[in-house]
Amino acid sequence: MKERRLENRFLCADLVQINWVTGPGEFRRAEGVLEDISRLGACVQVEEAVPLGALISITAGETWLSGCVTYCEHREYGYFVGIHFADDTTWSSSTFEPQHLTNLAALSRGMD
Repeated sequence: MKERRLENRFLCADLVQINWVTGPGEFRRAEGVLEDISRLGACVQVEEAVPLGALISITAGETWLSGCVTYCEHREYGYFVGIHFADDTTWSSSTFEPQHLTNLAALSRGMD
C-alpha cells in the first residue's frame, strides 16, 4: 500500500472505541485496535466498514481524538480505517501513549 502519512508514524496495539456519524443525530459505535498513530492521524482495525468522509472519534481511556475517514480497506483480518485528525485535534505521546508503541523512523534508522 502506498504511504499516505506526511509525518512520522508509530506502530501500536491498543484497544479503543470508535464512534462515527451515520446521519443527522445518528452514530455507530464499535471497538477496534489502534494500529498506528501520528500527530495528524491514525489507523484503526475494526470488524465493519466505515464510510469514507464519515466524522469519527477515537476514545482510549480519558483521551478523545476526532477526525474524518480517509480510507477503509478490507484485509484478511477486518477493515483498516484511516483517520485524518480534525484541525483542533493532534496526538502526542504526552497526551496519550498507546500500548506497544514503536517508532518506525527510529527502527528504520537502526537498520541502516
